[in-house]
Amino acid sequence: MPTFKIFGREPAAALAFFSILVKLASAYAFHATVEQQATVNTVAACAVALFIAISAHDSIGAAVFSLAQALVAAAVGFGLKLDADHQALWLSLVTVVIGLWSRTQVIAPVPAGALRSPSPEHAA
Repeated sequence: MPTFKIFGREPAAALAFFSILVKLASAYAFHATVEQQATVNTVAACAVALFIAISAHDSIGAAVFSLAQALVAAAVGFGLKLDADHQALWLSLVTVVIGLWSRTQVIAPVPAGALRSPSPEHAA
């Protein structure tokens, strides 16, 4: 299994470093709440998960959706007035876009017999 690196480090180490930066920035500059710090760290974790899924050539739909959920939570956590119904609508849009994109990436297996050319008597 390949090892993925972010700035030459394991993803967990990069996330831990980012988390410390968020705490320091909050302590000295932005004065974010504990909930806001957790939300920013969640967005970062979801972004790293998406990076790993893309790097591993894995299905990225779930990682994209998780990142979208984290971004909506972050927006609400930082003051965007978005009620639960509107959050659901935005996440539904993300789900449909992921589905439409995934449809172009997936090819159903075709039985070998279906790939043969029709015989001349069946071609008419």
